[in-house]
Amino acid sequence: MSESDETTPGVTPDPAPRGRGRRRKPRSKRRKALLITAWTAAAVVVLGGSGLGYVYVKLNGNIKGIDINAALGTHRPKNVNNGSMDILVLGSDSRSGANAEYGSDQGGGARSDTAMVIHVYKGHKKASVVSIPRDTLVTRPDCTDDKGNDVPGGTREMFNTAYEVGGPACAVKTVEEMSGIRMDHYIEVDFTGFKKLIDTLGGVDITTSQAINDPKSHLDLKPGTHTLNGEEALGLVRTRHGVGDGSDLGRIQLQQAFIKALIKQIKDVGVFTSPKKLYDLADTATSTVTTDSDLDSVNQLVGFAGGLSKIDSQDMTMITMPVQYDTVDPNRVVPLEKQDAQVWDALRADQPIPASATQGSAGDKGTAGQVVTGA
Repeated sequence: MSESDETTPGVTPDPAPRGRGRRRKPRSKRRKALLITAWTAAAVVVLGGSGLGYVYVKLNGNIKGIDINAALGTHRPKNVNNGSMDILVLGSDSRSGANAEYGSDQGGGARSDTAMVIHVYKGHKKASVVSIPRDTLVTRPDCTDDKGNDVPGGTREMFNTAYEVGGPACAVKTVEEMSGIRMDHYIEVDFTGFKKLIDTLGGVDITTSQAINDPKSHLDLKPGTHTLNGEEALGLVRTRHGVGDGSDLGRIQLQQAFIKALIKQIKDVGVFTSPKKLYDLADTATSTVTTDSDLDSVNQLVGFAGGLSKIDSQDMTMITMPVQYDTVDPNRVVPLEKQDAQVWDALRADQPIPASATQGSAGDKGTAGQVVTGA
């Protein structure tokens, strides 16, 4: 994996995550000086001069890590070291803690409300994103849950139940068996964490081409340009009834459009000119995400983020995993085996996803994604 060469001053870097490709050119002395100055200023401004070391310890202590490698053992797809990187990103619909305002967990634990496989190509200048519909009926493998209990698999199980019954490791195992691709990293964020990230960023600017009104998501947007706060942004990525055909597939298109707007917004944030914003973003990000153990330190996250810094929204191809509506239950979808194989084979070979892979898929039909663009 290609990483940023910079590290937090005075701290020995942790070993780099797997999947490392060609090293980036070292930053100029001026760029390094700017980063050191920004971090130091953040410590002075926010912590009253208590020192950069405390900033590191505070941020490092925020991060929650899960040892996916230990949980899954050796029965996994081959780790292809071709300079590319594959990341499973999950949005949890947990209603525990601060998330209780969105209702109670249905049927037990939290589920993966949003799931995306991000494939970063060699050179780390382009990426493909494959959204996995939560209602996809899959063959879920046998898993071990977070407490060490065996969880039997099954056929025609909804994809999002993997997280519910077996936690992050089971979600990763299910994706790996579906795709034949080993996930290099895992990142998870819940409702409250998502809202905090957006609010700390200062909101996200979008333009809507039509009104979006969904009382269930507490969302009421007129056509035009808006700066969404955290609550509004969460409503947008959760809504199904405010735009499109009311399906989960339409919601995925909205999510993809919002992510592109979010990436554009992040690129425009002047962290070097605002040390406090730098610290606030770092504090919020590290306290609201759960990662695999290869990313559960500040140094590792900084290197990971630096390795992705060249990718803009226009450098991302976003699709929904090819599916069709289930003939038995029209509220569920099933994978299109031939087209799915095209998607996963392309990513495994570090190649672009062919256009033929989405032909005949219900996932990329509809116009919901065209309703929202970056401002």
